[in-house]
Amino acid sequence: MRVLVTGGAGFVGSVCVERLLAEGHRVAVIDNLSTGHRNAVPPEVEFIEGDLADAELVTPLTESFRPDVVMHFAGETLVGNSMTQPRIYFENNVQKAISFLNTLLDSGVKNFIFSSTAAVYGNPIETPLTEDHPTQPINAYGESKLTFEKVLEWYRRAYRLNYVAFRYFNACGATRFLGECHDPETHLIPRILNSLEEPGAEFVIYGDDYPTQDGTCVRDYVHVVDIARAHMLGMLALAGGCCGIYNIGSGSGYSVKEVMSVVQQVTGRPVPYRVGPPREGDPATLVASSSKLSNELHWQPRHSSLQHIVESAWEWKRNRPRGYEQSTGSGPLLVDHDTCARNCS
Repeated sequence: MRVLVTGGAGFVGSVCVERLLAEGHRVAVIDNLSTGHRNAVPPEVEFIEGDLADAELVTPLTESFRPDVVMHFAGETLVGNSMTQPRIYFENNVQKAISFLNTLLDSGVKNFIFSSTAAVYGNPIETPLTEDHPTQPINAYGESKLTFEKVLEWYRRAYRLNYVAFRYFNACGATRFLGECHDPETHLIPRILNSLEEPGAEFVIYGDDYPTQDGTCVRDYVHVVDIARAHMLGMLALAGGCCGIYNIGSGSGYSVKEVMSVVQQVTGRPVPYRVGPPREGDPATLVASSSKLSNELHWQPRHSSLQHIVESAWEWKRNRPRGYEQSTGSGPLLVDHDTCARNCS
């Protein structure tokens, strides 16, 4: 298939591109590189730097590349920032996404996979969360993603758009070539690992008085390779006429302190930390039920034990201490597709 990937220079997007190439698909990436890394995109991928809301950029691309499927990863993702700068989230995650979707429909592209989030649920009434749990976001990030999910459903009804929306529960881990490298880093596991490498650094726990077993937030962590595999299954589902919303989670929840303990076991290093104030918009517990994804698309988490997640992230960080910066040259990452196929299967 020909697959157009927005945000393909970012963490989850780049791993999905790696998986697509390993399976023999042809890939084009559009990314404005505001948070992504050009070096995360392999040289055989057609790369377009720009704004996905720019119809004058997107229309010629869709006409020349003729994508069978679009995977939409681009967008704003920081919960805390969404509470202080909500306009950025609704502009990028809703307004620009709708403009992009309209351009795709005008070009005859009607198969769409959307990178959504567990933040659409808000504070859970019960766990594990299923897709029919009430959606009551408590931050602008989750609200913006939920708004676009609703747009997709209305477009399905009116324009026969075929879509799959995946609600992620904390993508993490790494492949041999690709890992998390954000500035600033807000995700838990790379934040802890970074604190081990920076002299005098101290990991900050955002609140320790939540209604959980040890007072720290509980989350469901999913290896990014398992997320990529769900997207491959999503493509097959679209080809078969399936539409819908699916959770991607491991079904297991771990507190911040439990994650710290596993990091200490894997690295052999103590994690110095202090407790800071809780972040506004953070639910106490988010754990997924992925039974719908399992039953309908036959997906199972194969790499999402917390031990394996931390081991893969730590290995990637040790092999690439400067992230995607290169000491010489500025070319894109070279991916060994045979190794990728083994690692991502």
